[in-house]
Parts: sequence; structure tokens; C-alpha cells
Amino acid sequence: MSLQLPLRERSNGIPGVTKAVILVGGASRGTRFRPLSLDVPKPLFDIAGHPIIWHCLAAISKVPSIHEVYLIGYYEESVFRDFIKDASLEFPNLSIKYLREYQALGTAGGLYHFRDTILRHHPEHIFVLNSDVCCSFPLNEMLRLAEEKDAEAVILGTRVPEEAACNFGCIVSDSHTRRVLHYVEKPESYISNLINCGVYLFSADALFPSIRSAIKRRVDRPRLASYRSSENLAASFHLEDDDSTEKPEVIRLEQDILSDMADNKQFFVYETKDFWRQIKTAGSAIPANALYLQKAWQNGSQELAQPSANIIPPVYIHPTAQVHPTAKLGPNVSVGPRAVIGAGARVKESIVLEDAEIKHDACVLYSIIGWSSRVGAWARVEGTPTPVTSHNTTIIKNGVKVQAITILGKECVVGDEVRVQNCVCLPFKELKRDVANEVIM
Repeated sequence: MSLQLPLRERSNGIPGVTKAVILVGGASRGTRFRPLSLDVPKPLFDIAGHPIIWHCLAAISKVPSIHEVYLIGYYEESVFRDFIKDASLEFPNLSIKYLREYQALGTAGGLYHFRDTILRHHPEHIFVLNSDVCCSFPLNEMLRLAEEKDAEAVILGTRVPEEAACNFGCIVSDSHTRRVLHYVEKPESYISNLINCGVYLFSADALFPSIRSAIKRRVDRPRLASYRSSENLAASFHLEDDDSTEKPEVIRLEQDILSDMADNKQFFVYETKDFWRQIKTAGSAIPANALYLQKAWQNGSQELAQPSANIIPPVYIHPTAQVHPTAKLGPNVSVGPRAVIGAGARVKESIVLEDAEIKHDACVLYSIIGWSSRVGAWARVEGTPTPVTSHNTTIIKNGVKVQAITILGKECVVGDEVRVQNCVCLPFKELKRDVANEVIM
């Protein structure tokens, strides 16, 4: 069977159709985001007053040629129902649909599985965004580069310190033409400090044949007698007749597609000088919150609290939250729905989630206060600040790696005058004594 791609028409100078896909993963992923992902799927966790995937949609809505967006993952359909309903009202120019994988197929496998839906209406370009990245999403700039270079693929890249580069996909590019010459996912040795941001733009004519070629390479490689997953892979993507129902291998953009594109395609990199951050661990929500709030403040967002003697911008306070006039908030603080912050409290570089309460004269620094959690009077909940350039949210304390950001899960209680430092507290725990550098289970 060969994949027949629809012919595209582009006449009278009218730009071609562009579609967007946001990869949201599934319930078995996001384990590093625990304990926060125990109660809310990571893509729907609020950062800077909005779910993580809302920030993706807000950027997508600014691309005039995009009218259809697909969320691809393997959560239950009900998980995103309310979000999609609300987002469709907020972004009326976008048709937003959730496509559920029958199991985890990988970042490229999910795209290929739903290729007929994605290719409907003959899109010329397809954006693919990982939901767990925080950045300004310069999508229009990537689209302009693709048209300028007649590119088959454009990847968003950024520079990181050399010592951190090997933790990401690394890009070697021509500095003049911006063409990608080589791509390696998490190389064993340093090759470049230009790394993959997890945001891609593909021509529809190049994306699916590239994925199909990767699947075929897997199927055609030499098979061991005890190794049957190549047949299963072919069956799962309808490459040949096979009644096997065993779990297929996943196909990933990063490991299976991009390096081949660098060798064979018109593949370019758009290097962003703006902010970028992965949202992998629960602690990484704090720097992401700061980056999104700062961007909103620079853009003059009306959602943010007005500066005052006790509001150090940027600060987001949900309209239903209650903040005592003598409490001091900011910078980089988000306060969720119906949260209560008492007199004389101090909150800095933190996220206070829905229905949480911080009592009078308590101090919360570099922390996430979980849903319906309580911080007692004169208590102190704090993490440790990490360098802005760092992409790591762990630190070494007494020879042990601990979370730099303190996280209270759902319905935790910190007693009056108790100090909690550099801890991760699982849901429904009560802390009656000082504790530091621990995971409280």
C-alpha cells in the first residue's frame, strides 16, 4: 500500500491552509510531574493563570492561516472536553478537536495514525507542538522562513549552556543558510549547544512519507527469531496484513524522523532569542510561570494585577481569589480560583492553586501550594532559587539531590509556625514539625 497525498492548489496568491497539532501525551506519561499530575493531567495544569496547552493555543490563534487544531494523546476523551468547550469560545477562529490514540504510539506514530484526518482540506503546512514546552512560540516567523526557503521542515531551536546541551536533541546547522546539517537526540558527547525546542513546522508533502519511511525501515531491518515487534508495527500502521494484536513499537519524531530529514530534506532551523523552557518536572512549573507572567507583563496584559505597594509585578490573581490588602505578593506569583491569602502573608515566585489558603503572616517562596492545601499562620514554605539559565530544578543538599522547588500536593496542611524547605509533599499529608530536603509520603 502506498500513501497517496492529496494535491494542493495555491492560486491567486492566496496562502495555503495550515493546520496545527498539539501532542498532549497520556496518563502513563508525566510521572516526573507528580504529585501535581496525580490530580490534573499535566497539559491542563494552570501556569500563569491558564492551562499549559492554552498558551500553545493562544500562539496558534495568531497564525491567520490556521483554522483547525488537533490535540493528539491517549487520555480519555472526557479529560479535555470542558477545556475544548471553553477554548472554542475564547478562540472562535479555531476548530479544536481531540484525537485519542488507542495506545501510546509515540510523537510521530500518533500523527501517522490520524494522517487522513490531518490531511483533510489539503493543508500545505502542519505545525506540531509538544504541549510540555514554555516559550513565545514564534509560529509566524517559522512559517515565513519555510516559505522563504521552500522548506520541507522547520524546527524551533535555542541556545543552552554547553554543559546542558546533551540533555536535549542537538542541531548542527549552517550559520548562513540556517539549513539543518545534522540532528542527534541526546548525544553521548557534545556536538552543538543549539537544541530542539519541541516545536516543528512540516510541509504536508514531506511529513507523512518521512514517517512511513521510518516505519518501513523498522519493518525491513533484520529480525531476530524472538523479536516480533516489526510485524506488529507494520500491522498497527496498516502497512501489511497481520492479525497480531500485540503492542507495537512507538515511532518518535525526535529519534526516528528528524535525523533522517537532516540528511534528505530541505530542513531548516529557526533560532529563537526569546525565552524557552521545558515543563517536565513539577518544579519546572515555577520558572515557566515566571516566564509566561513576564511576557504577559511586557505585552500589557489586562489579566495581571496592577502594581502597588504590596503587588510587585508580574502577579496574576484570579478574580475569585481573596487577597488581604496587607499581604505582599510578587514578583512572579499566580493565585488560583477561590484561594485565600491572609493578612501580612508574603508570597514570592510561587503558584497558589485553587481553594488553597495561606494564613496570616505566613511566607511562601519558590513553592507550589496544592489544591485546597493550608499553610498555617507564621509558617514558612520555601524552595531554593536556581539560576535563570539553568534547565534543572534539583539541587544538592548534604550530598543528596533534592527538589529545589517545594511542592505541596492536594489537601496538604502545614501547621502554624512550621517550616518546610525543599520538600515534595504528596497529597493529604499534615506537617506538624519542621522538615527539609525530603519527599513526604
